[in-house]
Amino acid sequence: MRPTLRSFIGTILIIVIVSLYALLATTIATATLATAPWWAHLLYFLLTGLLWVVPAMLVIKWMAGSRKKQDGGR
Repeated sequence: MRPTLRSFIGTILIIVIVSLYALLATTIATATLATAPWWAHLLYFLLTGLLWVVPAMLVIKWMAGSRKKQDGGR
């Protein structure tokens, strides 16, 4: 697959993943944290605010994977 196509697909995929993740995290927070103390909100949003990086990192790694092979391992 050409790097430009891989980058385009990866970009669209990251946008979809982050949008769905934000919707899911907000829905869970609304359903479960309504009566929780402030520190529970802080911990939840700190954790969920950082957790989206994992799937995005995997997509970025996939996007960059073909470039290494085409450059001869450089």
